[in-house]
Amino acid sequence: MKIARVALDVPLDETFDFRVPDGLDPPPGALVVVPFGRSRKVGMVVERVSASEVPAERLKDLERQVEDVPPIAAADLELLRFCASYYQRPLGEVVAASLPPRLRQVKRRPFRLRTLATAEGTPEGAAVLTADQQRAFDACRAGGERFHPVLLHGVTGSGKTEVYLRLIAETLARGRQALFLVPEIGLTPQLEERVRRRFAGVAIVSAHSHLAQGERAQAWLAARSGAARIVLGTRLAVLMPFQDLGLIVVDEENDPSYKQQEGLRYSARDVAVRRAQMLGIPVVLGSATPSLESYANARDGRYALATLPARAIAGAAMPQVRTIDTRADRPHEGLSFALVRALRDRVERGEQALVFVNRRGFSPVLFCRACTWHSTCSRCSANLVLHRKARELRCHHCGHREPAPERCPSCGAADLAPLGHGTQRVEDALRAAVPGGRVERVDRDSTVRKGALQDVLSRYRSGDVDILVGTQMLAKGHDYPRLTLVGVLESDGALFSADFRAAERLFAQLVQVSGRAGRAERPGEVLIQTDFPGHPLYAAVATQDYARFADEALEERRVAGFPPSAHIALLRAESKRAGEPRAFLRHAVDEARAIGAGVEVFDPVPAPLERKAGFERAQLLVRARSRAALQPFLAEWRARLTARGERGVRWSLDVDPQEA
Repeated sequence: MKIARVALDVPLDETFDFRVPDGLDPPPGALVVVPFGRSRKVGMVVERVSASEVPAERLKDLERQVEDVPPIAAADLELLRFCASYYQRPLGEVVAASLPPRLRQVKRRPFRLRTLATAEGTPEGAAVLTADQQRAFDACRAGGERFHPVLLHGVTGSGKTEVYLRLIAETLARGRQALFLVPEIGLTPQLEERVRRRFAGVAIVSAHSHLAQGERAQAWLAARSGAARIVLGTRLAVLMPFQDLGLIVVDEENDPSYKQQEGLRYSARDVAVRRAQMLGIPVVLGSATPSLESYANARDGRYALATLPARAIAGAAMPQVRTIDTRADRPHEGLSFALVRALRDRVERGEQALVFVNRRGFSPVLFCRACTWHSTCSRCSANLVLHRKARELRCHHCGHREPAPERCPSCGAADLAPLGHGTQRVEDALRAAVPGGRVERVDRDSTVRKGALQDVLSRYRSGDVDILVGTQMLAKGHDYPRLTLVGVLESDGALFSADFRAAERLFAQLVQVSGRAGRAERPGEVLIQTDFPGHPLYAAVATQDYARFADEALEERRVAGFPPSAHIALLRAESKRAGEPRAFLRHAVDEARAIGAGVEVFDPVPAPLERKAGFERAQLLVRARSRAALQPFLAEWRARLTARGERGVRWSLDVDPQEA
């Protein structure tokens, strides 16, 4: 009897055996259609065996192999097994996460791989490398074609992308494929355009969640078949199959977008390093502000370190960073007098500016001056945000919407006003404060329409916009020669956050957004509005002294017992019934302490957002000094909690959480 062991996307931590009828012979890695309950599902064959623990009379026949999808290679299947084991998720869920939704459909039209479009024209010539770039390039290729992890630490504007492109060109010349990961491909149109210009005539595909389902399936098939020589993608691309992958590049490797926050909670950066190790190929992690984990790996010799300490364009210096003490220069509608004066000056000189606000919506909260009522979500422990044009209050967590009231729902007063400064409000304030300045806003609300982001950035690049105001979408991946001033609003909140990564993220964000200024011959200036102008973090941003900041932060982490000095996981629980998440977690604590195994177990606490979409949420942290201690513990703990068969509580494990 021929038996195929199949991974299916069901909430069960097991695979399923099916009898293989005569005439079929699906290998491991092949997609197959199988009967499951009263339905049929697409799954992946993960093993072929000669015997099953399921009695022969209960074995069902495998229906058919999905012929238009080639089986993935053994190495790619092994990567999926690693992800399932490390991130404590069922293998079937990991397989499903690696497949475009269209390929998981039982009923669909057969796919035929289309001829891939390539950029027309003599490809764009490579720039002459600076001495720093040449040294960095040599360091990245020092390992040849073997596993060689390199942290490329380069200041903003130092030419990291040119080094990436040189490495990709060498990989293509050897007949192999390259994977180029970026945090958010929709936010980096310049990068995609540059890669396509540089490699005219080379088949390149993009892979990200904003693609139509058919396009995602085509990209997957092109990478697997080898038709695509370069895959430029977001975190999901790290799970795609390749015919002969020879290089992985992870740009902005510190970006939290690389961590999936739902379902399979994997880190694409970490999976990329593991994949390179399994394949025996080089991997380059690049950033102006490396994650503390990667920096520690480089400092301790586990990664090679290549540095780009200066900007690549001759005459382009790092921007001058100054703080504006908002205790003395009180902002009006979010804008201090010093910032307004600097903005007017840039517009008069025909230069451009960027105003960075780490919020969206017209205002964070609608506030009653009479009784201090403020708009809160009835389903979440969060405020409702006022969106002025729609005259709506919206929850940015659960999606709840309601009309904005004309009078206070608590006391009836008409003295309702927006509290705080969202991007819409700052946009209006800029139009009033800088007469004649052409202002455009860039945030997730203003760029919902397809092509809207590219349109406004194109007009900014051509000089039709003087001032851009927006959120973190503007902090990275953009290069504008006439941009000489960056203003930063309301960054103080992260200085005193309970999240142990908050300071690291704020430092990275400020360095990134500061790096937008003065990237050509014109000098750049950065003005940070703050109530704490003497804070050491702002001093580190001003001096661009990443090493000092990182060394101090790593010492703080070591003393406190946080990553990378320790390894952590979060058990999250939620229920619509009050008290049940905490009760479940108290039971989980008992199970964890019964296992022991050198793992520290903390008490259950409310989640940072205690209520979301009507669910009460809680969590508990476990910590170990090594992965070797943590991983076996998590596997045993998860098995015990699964055996409990909890029905009223939804729970999940998050290994290496980014939001703790």
